[in-house]
Amino acid sequence: MANIKSAKKRIKTARRDALKNKSVRSEVKTLRKAAEDALRAKADNKDALVKTYISRVDSAVSKGVFHRNKAARLKSGILARTK
Repeated sequence: MANIKSAKKRIKTARRDALKNKSVRSEVKTLRKAAEDALRAKADNKDALVKTYISRVDSAVSKGVFHRNKAARLKSGILARTK
């Protein structure tokens, strides 16, 4: 355990940030699965689900959860399946 006040604070904020990042990553995974299932089933709402997934990936990049190259890889992967 840290003895310095600033180190204690960093531990606290790191835990908080890790929980936020985990929830964002989990949401992105859920949206990806929903979009892929809709694409496989050729559902009516597949375009809306893909659009929501891409939007959420972009917002994760802006929050620093994903690297921009990972986001590009995720988005191109789902868009390749839409054709």
